[in-house]
Amino acid sequence: MSDTFNTPSRRDFVALGSVATAATMLSAGGVYAGGKDDVIKVGLIGCGGRGSQAAENCMDADKGVKLWAVGDAFKEKAAGLVERKKGSKKYSGRTEVTEDRIFGGLDAYQKVIDSGVDLVILATTPGFRPYHLEAAIKAGKHVFCEKPVATDAPGIRKVLSLVDEAKKKNLAVVAGTQRRHQQGYIDTVKAVHDGAIGELVGGRCYWNGTEPWFHARNDKDFLKLAGHETELAYQINNWYHFTWLCGDHITEQHVHNLDVINWLMQSHPIAASGMGGRSHRRVGDPKDVGNIFDHFAVEYEYPNGARVFSFCRHAPGCDQNVSEAVIGTKGRADLQDSARYQINGKTVGKDKDISPYVQEHVDLIRSIRENKPLNELQNVAESTMTAILGRMSTYTGHRITWADALASKQQLMPEPKDMSWDMKIETPPVAIPGKTKFV
Repeated sequence: MSDTFNTPSRRDFVALGSVATAATMLSAGGVYAGGKDDVIKVGLIGCGGRGSQAAENCMDADKGVKLWAVGDAFKEKAAGLVERKKGSKKYSGRTEVTEDRIFGGLDAYQKVIDSGVDLVILATTPGFRPYHLEAAIKAGKHVFCEKPVATDAPGIRKVLSLVDEAKKKNLAVVAGTQRRHQQGYIDTVKAVHDGAIGELVGGRCYWNGTEPWFHARNDKDFLKLAGHETELAYQINNWYHFTWLCGDHITEQHVHNLDVINWLMQSHPIAASGMGGRSHRRVGDPKDVGNIFDHFAVEYEYPNGARVFSFCRHAPGCDQNVSEAVIGTKGRADLQDSARYQINGKTVGKDKDISPYVQEHVDLIRSIRENKPLNELQNVAESTMTAILGRMSTYTGHRITWADALASKQQLMPEPKDMSWDMKIETPPVAIPGKTKFV
């Protein structure tokens, strides 16, 4: 397994997301920027499957990482994660979470941030991400944040407002768009940027897969959790199926492929026209079965006139494809995770032995230790907004511009400070293109 560090200049946009050199940075008071072997205390916010894996990836990336505090809306989940890690031969010696640093509740994120950690991992349901990012950056913490970083335009605007604040505080913020840390992708994108296929004129990307998990209200796992009887608890536990929490699967999952396209194009799109619907998911009251679509087809327009076609689908029994391709005036590039990195049919990239899920943490922690913090917020915010733009166009049935979408007043996610377990939740019906209005 290789620990080779990929320098930021090979991953980032030419014009966006560049990292200032250490000579131009001012060290913020209280921000961890220690030496090569100092302990980095990590706080995990969101103790589901992805959070658990991210904590392990972070510990695998650097021997000086210690899991220091954990928090989840449901304290039982946080406690269960600690028990599993302490029972693991590999991670028991790296898990230093005491009982008083296991937090539960809707404010658990703030308690983790305030527990003396240096770095926080944000792995809750996506709707909460803008607020958790804001709290972490205001507190001067380095961040690993899972994608996507919002489910609505107001959330994206909040995240974009944090980009410069993180830079001024000398904070590293790395996103869970791991393809940007994956050598096969890095090599292929660099070849495209170096002119291997000429000027880009079009492309396509897919995330066509099967159905995600779904939990009914009487699921035995829910019944173990305090507060399971409330509507908020049910929807948080079933978050993937509610647009306000998930952003729909074009945002939660397909953002990976859209991020690669933006990376290749060195820009976000300027407009989108989409279509889609719900044909395979459960039928019933949206508050019971959710309100997201199961298929999207979107045409994105880019500033140089290029058109990119985006397809994502959740449907059992159908062909599956997760890949990206772009067409240029001199040929084409094909990219597929761990399988294909080609320019005009010739392989140009190859992955390292190290998992990209670990490599992104290697890059994050190395940047902290060397006082050259990576900041990927701009890129991941724009990729998330690209997905939201496609969702907006698909839900309404109309072409929508980037400017209008980013200025949208539709706020799906309430402020966490205004939330309570017994709050009333009005679950919108499934969108109907041509009838659903753009707000």
